[in-house]
Amino acid sequence: MVDKDGFRASVGIVISDGKGKVFLAKRVGQQSWQFPQGGIDKGESVEQALYRELYEEVGLESSDVKIIQRTKRWLHYRIPEAMQRKRSKPLCIGQKQKWFFLQMTGDAAKVRFDTSGTPEFEDWEWVNYWYPINAVISFKRNVYRNALQEFSQPNIRFQQQSRGA
Repeated sequence: MVDKDGFRASVGIVISDGKGKVFLAKRVGQQSWQFPQGGIDKGESVEQALYRELYEEVGLESSDVKIIQRTKRWLHYRIPEAMQRKRSKPLCIGQKQKWFFLQMTGDAAKVRFDTSGTPEFEDWEWVNYWYPINAVISFKRNVYRNALQEFSQPNIRFQQQSRGA
């Protein structure tokens, strides 16, 4: 769904191991890494899109994660003009995203990339919390920074509570 301003509604997904690391995935056939993300289908709630994308992209189900937090507002990024699909109608100039911070509660061995017809990722790893800001393609960096900053304070409190501090 592309809005009147040309932004496609989507979800961004940060998965935590509960110990300060986050899940970062490598795109198929590329050297680029990112968080899972995906569009919200017509008639679908933001949370329904979260769980559908989580399963399609990394094979995890709602029972494998716990929602810790979501962004309060939509975060936007623009796609560089040279990368925009000019023939698509309406023209999509970027994405507006609701981001979710999840903690993995299931087994990381359940991560798989073959649950949809066309896998987006081929590998993944746990990385330090702030690492993805500089690892992601440049036009997404501000959105990653904004999401991680919004999640950082409650995340720190959650981690302390998880360890019994």
